[in-house]
Amino acid sequence: MILQLDPSILVNTPLGVGQALFLIDYGMHQNTCWVVAMQENGIIKHFDCNDVILSTNYTYGMNLRKNNFKTSEK
Repeated sequence: MILQLDPSILVNTPLGVGQALFLIDYGMHQNTCWVVAMQENGIIKHFDCNDVILSTNYTYGMNLRKNNFKTSEK
């Protein structure tokens, strides 16, 4: 199933900030895939649901703590 986000959602990813455009759900045995347009260069990337964090939204009081996004890379 593919879900178009309307409006898109501002998210943080391991590659930086971007606009989440679509979610792709492959079923219960696989994580959801997020399709994100990167803010810096407009490149479209796919991210596993574990790699996406909702960006801070002060208007709606969402994720007010600073995002300390850490990847598994060392």
